[in-house]
Amino acid sequence: MNETKRTLMLVGVVTHYYARPGAAVVRFIRNVPLKTHIYFHGKTTNFEEDIDSLEYNRFPTDLAKMNHNVGVSVTERVRKGDRVYTFV
Repeated sequence: MNETKRTLMLVGVVTHYYARPGAAVVRFIRNVPLKTHIYFHGKTTNFEEDIDSLEYNRFPTDLAKMNHNVGVSVTERVRKGDRVYTFV
């Protein structure tokens, strides 16, 4: 059986979570475009999804820029300090 090994690259850290709109604020350490497949990982967090929505300063954007706090819509709960990865 031939398994494909996926390598993770850290792209950001969750700074806030808002349950009502289902959104996380992520401090990105790399530029990450919309529709990127990401992985949230923390003590009790462990899920993957595509970035469907990004907001910077309450305006939609197509790119989460490095060193910016950007709002990301999420389907599951995340917690402050959870790490955000992308696959290489």
